Amino acid sequence: MPHIHPTAVVHPDAELAADVQVGPHAFIDADVVIGQGNVLMHGAHIGRWTTLGANNRIFPGAVIGEEPQDLGYRGEESHTVIGSGNTIREGVTIHRGNRAETLTRVGDNNYLMANSHIAHNCILGDHIILVNGALLAGHVEVGDRVIISGNCQVHQFVRIGAFAMMRGGSGANKDVPPFCVNDGLSWIRAINTVGLKRNGFDAGRIKDVRGAFKMIFRSNLSLKEALRRVEEDFAANEDVRLLIDFIRDSKRGVGSGRGSGRD
Repeated sequence: MPHIHPTAVVHPDAELAADVQVGPHAFIDADVVIGQGNVLMHGAHIGRWTTLGANNRIFPGAVIGEEPQDLGYRGEESHTVIGSGNTIREGVTIHRGNRAETLTRVGDNNYLMANSHIAHNCILGDHIILVNGALLAGHVEVGDRVIISGNCQVHQFVRIGAFAMMRGGSGANKDVPPFCVNDGLSWIRAINTVGLKRNGFDAGRIKDVRGAFKMIFRSNLSLKEALRRVEEDFAANEDVRLLIDFIRDSKRGVGSGRGSGRD
């Protein structure tokens, strides 16, 4: 049987695995499914239609799966799906989808630090770090192994590519390509060399990503021509292909490679 503190409130329709731990004054609503190994500390709040995978740690005051902050939401069934192995620290908020049968999804092994916010319909991959106060607006997509630093702000519908990093206090109102560092307001400052090294990229892979980055963001070529040149020069490189495809698929456009982003 789950270990549920006497002061916790667990709806009878919630499904909890046998080894789940629920701390004092925690709240679990109806239509919630919580997998094995989850630990909900005191005051954690799990809203309706939420699913938690295995071995997540939910710290005090975190709120997962409550109604979206959307004036058009009318209480219809929508979902929050959290994967496995996540750490969700104090005061984190993750809201469910804003329309019927939509969802907010967080993958596996992410570290969401205190007071970070994931709005409705966001889709997050794996091994992501959100530092304290990072704010994701609705419909944001975040790739694997991204770091979003403290007090960053991400505009709705923005995509952040795999292995990218947002520097502290920066904002993104345009897409942040894979492997890149975002600074200021959607200024694509450099490639995330430190992050790539930490994730096992060797010198050759980093060199190719840097070469593609310079052609796209530091040449005087148009974006269309720069992408064509990069495609020719690095035809067989999977990392560069990821970068090219991400930029070509962008609907909001990608951040600028020129200026400080503060002009």
